[in-house]
Amino acid sequence: MTDLETFRAETRAWLEENCPPEVRGPLDNDEDRVWGGRNPTFKTPAHKLWMERMGARGWTAPEWPKEYGGGGLSREEAKVLGSELRRIGAQMALSSFGIWMLGPALLQFGTEEQKKRFLPEIVRGEIRWCQGYSEPGAGSDLANVQTKAEDKGDHWIVNGQKIWTSYADKADWIFCLVRTDPAAPKHLGISFVLFDMATKGVTTKPITLISGKSPFCETFFDDVRVEKENLVGTLNRGWDVAKALLAHERTMIGAIGEAGGGRPLGQVATDSIGSDDEGRLDDLMLRARVAELEIDAAAFRLAMERAGDQMKARQAHPAIASMLKYYGSELNKRRHELLMAAGGAEALEWEGERSRNGTAARDWLRTKANSIEGGTSEVQLNIIAKHLLQLPGA
Repeated sequence: MTDLETFRAETRAWLEENCPPEVRGPLDNDEDRVWGGRNPTFKTPAHKLWMERMGARGWTAPEWPKEYGGGGLSREEAKVLGSELRRIGAQMALSSFGIWMLGPALLQFGTEEQKKRFLPEIVRGEIRWCQGYSEPGAGSDLANVQTKAEDKGDHWIVNGQKIWTSYADKADWIFCLVRTDPAAPKHLGISFVLFDMATKGVTTKPITLISGKSPFCETFFDDVRVEKENLVGTLNRGWDVAKALLAHERTMIGAIGEAGGGRPLGQVATDSIGSDDEGRLDDLMLRARVAELEIDAAAFRLAMERAGDQMKARQAHPAIASMLKYYGSELNKRRHELLMAAGGAEALEWEGERSRNGTAARDWLRTKANSIEGGTSEVQLNIIAKHLLQLPGA
């Protein structure tokens, strides 16, 4: 056996022994995700056990170095782990902005002390993060942030407001863009800092979307003390950190296009509409649309894998993240459009046990934000046109 075959065999054996039956199969809804943190919630004790076992092995962040709590796996080993998790239908042990966004930025820009302090806690699910980027006057023009950090010697005093801060009301810490030099050009006077959401002066207010639900919040900072040791990267060069993190965020958002978290789309449609004599979905046009989506999703999975290989080898164009974000968002929107079409009139139900309180309709409406969050589709297309296609005048 090759080393990789041996790793696959060992991984398969470990998963069979350690992955509880309760965490195999699709999530009932997105609210069943495990986010960890100081005050975590779990659907079942098995979900807590699964997070702890995967975190202890470092497999919630399999490619991070072992000295920071990660799995220390090679890219090829991480692919094997992913394929074995999919084989048994294992749910994600931990959903984490710390893993998807902050961690990679800390690995690139953080001090050794910051890496050793935060990364192991992120891997084990002991700390939950939110992102303090957008402001009422700084959305697509993110470099226009006005949240101010006033230098007080060994610390800053931060005042300002963020908006669309996902899960800010549930997060333990925030990674935040603040303006530390108001006189500098807007891209140069920004710093990237970390602080505890329990710090005096931090308040949050949830924002309800058209779906009736929302992870988003308004976040307010009133004379919040932030220690200088929590600066990531160079003072006034936080835009460098912000851009690197945005690439990881856009890739993370794009990944929603790979596959839905619930039952296969064809099965949902067949259960609702019925099948023909050959066991196929009894709606020729809808069947063709489902097949088209599944083909596109399979191609996108391969594109994501290739982009991951290129990023690991430091050969990826920075604008690739914009392409993945744009196309993944569009795929997810198409998937939920088809789920609504497959569900017929019943999919429009807004409340009630039968529809799980209108899950299909609410999730469909939620996808409309995919083309806004993490940078609007228009911004992504401009980046693709200018930096990837190098179109004249772009």
